[in-house]
Amino acid sequence: MVELSMRALEYEDYDELLVSWWKQWGWTPPPRDFLPKNGAGGLIVYYESIPVVAGFMYTTNSGIAWIEFIVSNKEFRLKPYRQQAIELLIDTLTKIAKNIGHKYGYAILKNKNLIDTYESLGYTKGDISSQEMIKHI
Repeated sequence: MVELSMRALEYEDYDELLVSWWKQWGWTPPPRDFLPKNGAGGLIVYYESIPVVAGFMYTTNSGIAWIEFIVSNKEFRLKPYRQQAIELLIDTLTKIAKNIGHKYGYAILKNKNLIDTYESLGYTKGDISSQEMIKHI
């Protein structure tokens, strides 16, 4: 029986995996220093030795933990393992947030499948008419 495994992201994962995944999806990779712990502040899930999905958790000085920048290996399409890996990642990041004292998990999403996954894990939709605003200061 094949099981999914997970580990903490390492510094090298940003260049060796994540940048190419974001590009596979047609997204501009966020700068390394935009991510928690300079790109190492999250988790990555594997199916056997194949990396499937990764994501990050920002901690705050409030009750909110931001579970964000979920990105997957677009070439890995093996069902049902792909969806199980995504659910495991989001659920684990959420549990870590709770265990370190946060009361709310927060995410900004555009992808319908990812929105559905968050909803299946107990997240509820907030304001649907918001716009991301970012300024490099």
